[in-house]
Amino acid sequence: MRLDKFLKVSRLIKRRTLAKEVCDQGRISINGNQAKAGSDVKAGDELIIRFGQKLVTVSVDIVKETSRKDEAGMMYTIVKEEQVNG
Repeated sequence: MRLDKFLKVSRLIKRRTLAKEVCDQGRISINGNQAKAGSDVKAGDELIIRFGQKLVTVSVDIVKETSRKDEAGMMYTIVKEEQVNG
């Protein structure tokens, strides 16, 4: 599944257009490699996302084409969150 679609379906980022912009700005990496919006995401991947002054590391558990709001949180596990200075 495309990275931007995974971010939207899992509700890590609310809108797909916003997810695409975040990817294009180079703020997401998959398994340590810089990721683009069209990058492939599969179960077992580790995503590192920079939200402003915060780095969030997420492990992908399940990849589904659609999910209800209550199921979205089961698609990933937050490994760690850390503050970034500067």
